[in-house]
Amino acid sequence: MTNNPTREQKAIALSGQREAIASRTLSTGIAWCLAWGDQRKPQFELATLHQMRQALKDGTEVPEEVKVLVEQVRQLDNLKFPNTLDELKQLTEQHPILWNSKIGLVYGGATKIKQYVFEAAKLPDIRGASGLLDQINLIDLPAFFKCEESSDFPECNRAKNYCQKVRQELQNKNRDLIQLWEALIPELVIYSTGGNILAFCPTAFVNDLTNLIEKRYTEETLTANSCAVGDTFRLLEIRFGLLNDPIEQTKWIDWYLEDDKRQKHPIVEAYFGRPEDGQEWEELFKNRKNFNEVTGKLAALFQKRRNGNDLPDVERPSRRYPPMFETHPYLVRDEGQHRIAIAPAIGLPDNPWFSDAIARKRIVGQRTKREDSSGQGWYQAAQFGWQSGQVKKVWQPGKVVSWVFKFEQFLKDSDCQNEYYQSVSRQKVKEARSLTEIGNASNGFVGYIYADGNNMGGYIQKQLKTPEDYRRFSRDIFTATEESVYKALEQHLHPHELKGLTGEHQHRNGAIIHPFEILTIGGDDVMLIVPADKALAIAKTIGEEFERILLEEEKIQAKEDYRITDEQIISCSSECHRYRRNEIPIPPSRCKLSMSIGVLITAYETPIYYAEKLTNQLLKSAKKKAKQLKQWHSYHGGTVDFLTMKSVTMISSNIESFRKEALTKQPPKQPILKLYGAPYTLHELGGLLKTAEALKQSEFPRSQLYQIRSLLEQGKHTAILNYRYFRTRLKPENQKLLKKNFEEPWCWTITNDGNLAPWMFSDSIVLTKVVLLIALILLSMQKIQIQYALLNLLRKSTYETKSTYETIWRELVDLYPFIQESEQQENQQYSEAEKQA
Repeated sequence: MTNNPTREQKAIALSGQREAIASRTLSTGIAWCLAWGDQRKPQFELATLHQMRQALKDGTEVPEEVKVLVEQVRQLDNLKFPNTLDELKQLTEQHPILWNSKIGLVYGGATKIKQYVFEAAKLPDIRGASGLLDQINLIDLPAFFKCEESSDFPECNRAKNYCQKVRQELQNKNRDLIQLWEALIPELVIYSTGGNILAFCPTAFVNDLTNLIEKRYTEETLTANSCAVGDTFRLLEIRFGLLNDPIEQTKWIDWYLEDDKRQKHPIVEAYFGRPEDGQEWEELFKNRKNFNEVTGKLAALFQKRRNGNDLPDVERPSRRYPPMFETHPYLVRDEGQHRIAIAPAIGLPDNPWFSDAIARKRIVGQRTKREDSSGQGWYQAAQFGWQSGQVKKVWQPGKVVSWVFKFEQFLKDSDCQNEYYQSVSRQKVKEARSLTEIGNASNGFVGYIYADGNNMGGYIQKQLKTPEDYRRFSRDIFTATEESVYKALEQHLHPHELKGLTGEHQHRNGAIIHPFEILTIGGDDVMLIVPADKALAIAKTIGEEFERILLEEEKIQAKEDYRITDEQIISCSSECHRYRRNEIPIPPSRCKLSMSIGVLITAYETPIYYAEKLTNQLLKSAKKKAKQLKQWHSYHGGTVDFLTMKSVTMISSNIESFRKEALTKQPPKQPILKLYGAPYTLHELGGLLKTAEALKQSEFPRSQLYQIRSLLEQGKHTAILNYRYFRTRLKPENQKLLKKNFEEPWCWTITNDGNLAPWMFSDSIVLTKVVLLIALILLSMQKIQIQYALLNLLRKSTYETKSTYETIWRELVDLYPFIQESEQQENQQYSEAEKQA
């Protein structure tokens, strides 16, 4: 009788198989560079190198000429970490090939991305700018390495002819690139997602490749900033970090451990870090001396070149002079950045004048949305392009695949089409073309969502030690980010039929659209626009799905590495939530990585650049909250900060100042009152949405909602009395509904059973006092000066620091109309769909 493997065993086996393939792939790339040598022509026949590459892929015998080199590469990962400088020196003597041979490493990508994407005011141009960068990041740069030949690069697989065309066109301009194409193979790429590329290459081509990366961004976008740097490293440095030559001058672990004062020296501590509880100094050193230190050097070079500085001993064109376009006062300029306009776009509304840069954004935006070719005739008619002698060549966009197309593929692959489309024909559903159309699904309001990963930098520093780790991590994060967005959109949205549009959008009435716009998904970054009534629910699901996918999905290669195993940390993380209901268990944060999200709910007429600026501020606020909760409660989960902005003039400076000056009251001899509750954890956000639904179901009169909101500023007791008065006027069942969903889970008291609603007591002051008291007790009597300082701080926090009360009432009132209109609109949508069926 045979035992069939369980699903978990299959997943573990599949994950291990993928990990082995990834490791073998990068080992092939390193062996390729080693066999190529340090010249522009390979030291062996090119056919021999390809035979070696195929043999390593198939697991067969490699050619005799390169067998010694391949064996050295295989030994590289198995070398034990030397505990003394003498052992390190012995390694260089035992493995002279690994010590004397070098390999090139290149890092590059776009910079100042938001400046390029959001310099335009209209959504089609922003969509095109984002699509153009995605094309370069995901297709053009990997095409240099012939990645269309590898199944690890699905974007290139779908654009094989285009990838070959990219190389051929560049080769026609510079015949020297033929040697570069021969030297590059897909196995050299470590990662190419998230807007950056990290790849190995033979040492002779480092400068050629970095120059080509920067040139590609400039040639395709004209105005986007980019930067690429590279350097050569010994193969032993790939395993043990940066080493000095001669090796005797390297500061190794025995030097680091021999003197306690040396370890605690500010410079040494800044480089190697400070040990956490239970962590040894030796572990700190080993965490630093690996491939991570090599990438750290490239990051420093990247920052230096990005700032306009020339790198020493490197013969490369300077980045000090970015692309400039003449703005003569007597010439016609475009409507965006006032660059020289080339021609009017005949056929578009109002026949706008476009510069070459903005024309490229617009045509890519149209093709991304798969608009009819009849609406793209303006581009060919105007002949946008560069004059070369007597010939003018029109620039043509490359292979552009929209995020909506990928979303449709996700629905197909995950068998979610019926749930999303319901009774609507899939062929009739098209992309939204403007913010007006997205806002049409939510009474003229849209939600901007900007998400970014938490704890990424710390995880990279401590956990990623080899090129294989970097490749696996990059792909896992990109997969989790992309699929969490698709899952959230599928779960909360459905196709929407446009109604009531006027003006230039009137002809779109009756069209059925996907009511969202994905601006970009890159690495751990997400930017999208959705209907306002679903924005918070979508944001919450993105954060939850991101963590779930990293821990559970079979396609994640290192899911066990992302799991928190310390039960004490897991139990402590549940104590930070302000929303507590006995019948709803509080989910602990079990994933080391999470997302912080900023959400702005505003009218569709709000300028996009202004909305992006505010959403970015909300994201920073959410990340600050996540950092505090991790420090105080070991909470590793996601956080969300949101703002409902009814008018553009609502905020004159920034959100932090607005909340401090307009929404924080400090009456004399009374507690501090914060008239807002944001940011929220994901669990708290779910509770906020449930409370908002309960408030709507309780039939609380709208006028009394606003009246209580206005009374919040008059003090804690005034707001409590008025809330109690208005609540007692509700029906008994509605009073119970509010008590169950608002008062008990949010407005619980610490010292008695009194009535605190609509306020919540902030326990951060109490936590500060407890921390100071514990520190005071643990200090020995010899440190009397520190004890005295802590005692003063404790006394100051007791007598001078006021208690703080928060309330979610203002946010509930702001969300009230969207929740109500959401259900009415959804019911109307279902009824219309039933009628059509």
